[in-house]
Amino acid sequence: MIPGLEPILHRWRLTALLASAGMLATAHGFQTFGELAPCALCLRQREVYWVAASVALAGMILTRLQGGGRFRPAFNLLLGLIFLVGTAVAVYHAGAEWKWWPGPSACASAGGAVSLDAMSGLLAGEAISAPACDTAPWVFIGLSMAGWNAVISLILAGLSLTAAAYERAKR
Repeated sequence: MIPGLEPILHRWRLTALLASAGMLATAHGFQTFGELAPCALCLRQREVYWVAASVALAGMILTRLQGGGRFRPAFNLLLGLIFLVGTAVAVYHAGAEWKWWPGPSACASAGGAVSLDAMSGLLAGEAISAPACDTAPWVFIGLSMAGWNAVISLILAGLSLTAAAYERAKR
């Protein structure tokens, strides 16, 4: 085992809850302060973190009940599966951005950001389009937000599965 990893694995449901909340807060920050409106796939990636946070919170509560400790490995395994789904959604989104495969037809590259000007146009009866799923509005060190989300989700999945094995070995 990696030195210093045991405390994280011991409290993995709390760590997964905080990581999910942090990812949701980061996405909201990019949306609010960076004025980067989310596309349909961005929102789908957020849904995964909402599910993970809910499962982590339920796991924290249920494993504290009498006899609930036996469910720790199961909750950690479930979190691992949820984060793997998040990895798949993020890889699909990043692949659509890189034009490796087509994204969903609901959000093709004709989209743009939703701004106050666009909202006033909507009120005036003009049509606006949603942000495009196949265009990366932000890139850092060669990876878009979807690419970074894929990396982070994969790490969280690996740690979840490691935590499940850790809890099982403690028995």
